[in-house]
Amino acid sequence: MKFSIVTISYNQNRFLQETIDSIRVAPPHQLQYVVVDPGSTDGSRATIERNRPRFDRVILEKDRGPADGLNKGFAACDGDIFAYVNSDDTLLPGALEAVAEYFERHPDKDVLFGAVRMVDAVGKPVLRGRTPDRFDLRRFADGICFVWNPSTFIRRQAFQRAGGFRVENNVHWDGELVVDLALTGARMAYTNRVFGTYRLHEQSMTVSIQRAGDSFAAKSLRQRLRVRDRIRDAGIALYPPVQRELLRLAYKFNPVRHVRYLRTQI
Repeated sequence: MKFSIVTISYNQNRFLQETIDSIRVAPPHQLQYVVVDPGSTDGSRATIERNRPRFDRVILEKDRGPADGLNKGFAACDGDIFAYVNSDDTLLPGALEAVAEYFERHPDKDVLFGAVRMVDAVGKPVLRGRTPDRFDLRRFADGICFVWNPSTFIRRQAFQRAGGFRVENNVHWDGELVVDLALTGARMAYTNRVFGTYRLHEQSMTVSIQRAGDSFAAKSLRQRLRVRDRIRDAGIALYPPVQRELLRLAYKFNPVRHVRYLRTQI
């Protein structure tokens, strides 16, 4: 099985080498690795150049944001399974071999979602593991459903049917891709096995949204509402406001969910 993995890099050089080192697969499987950097100024370009023999393609050109960069990367790919690992995240040893085995045993599945181990800026695990929820468009529209990009693997044909990433979404591009996968009929599978790490630091998207100023928070909200409208326009009935808030509370305090999260720290 051939994996095509894209890393988008932008001014995260302190994590980039660790990310690059984590992208490996054992024979007989193959790896096609592409890195995209639209203009880092922090030394990332030097790190990329130092590791150039490990990349099948290096794209160093301006783009219209992360989604556009990822689309450029995957346009250069022809693997069986697509995945993307940001320049501050990693894959864990054995992850790709396990994913290959799963897809070989389940030719009827298009997407596999796994768990992530959340780590801090120096790579130390924090008490916030994440297992994937079963993807449901209605629940996703109201923020009650999550999957994690370092542990998301997609058959090439399903990615192409979905049309890739939506360039207009420069905040939640990864979530909207999963929406498009669902809308185009992708058959999804789930495992609580930890495939990757998701790093929380002062420049990560998760922390940035939590600490965002009004401008960025407003941009994030606009993108979420636009995706929500797309789901509604596709004929998915959304929850009434009271039911939505009750479901959010139930999700937040669901003990089974939190036990699953803690297990990803083992």
